[in-house]
Amino acid sequence: MSRPLRLILCLLLTFLLLTGWHAFAQQMVSVSGNEVNLRAGPGTEYAPDWRLDRGYPLKILGKQGVWLKVIDFENDTGWIHRSLTSSTPYHIVKVKGASMRSRPSTNSRIVAKLVYGEVLKTLEHSGQWVKLQRDGLRGWVPQRLLWGW
Repeated sequence: MSRPLRLILCLLLTFLLLTGWHAFAQQMVSVSGNEVNLRAGPGTEYAPDWRLDRGYPLKILGKQGVWLKVIDFENDTGWIHRSLTSSTPYHIVKVKGASMRSRPSTNSRIVAKLVYGEVLKTLEHSGQWVKLQRDGLRGWVPQRLLWGW
């Protein structure tokens, strides 16, 4: 490796360490109210495309003032006012059906059946499993069946 290339790589690594890896991680938010409008553009003058309920997870693609450009688990994009979002983590079921289990293992008892598009509050992660909550019921689901953070 040439000396200039080593210097560039060293500077890049230093920059990443100083700014923190989190700056490059995906930023997620969840909807903080009921029946919140996801709009076609960054302002109330733009028509609402969808209405989303509390907890619905969204990935931030960009920002314009107090508006966030977001994408959902079906790759639909839109704009939401920042005040209508939360940093509380949620996941959404991205497959036709999923089993919520008592422990993070396929050998554990099934405590609930989940359906496509169901939104659940995220409690914790353990390996490739996520502990979720729905109406007081808690259980584990494999990460690969979910979208969120």
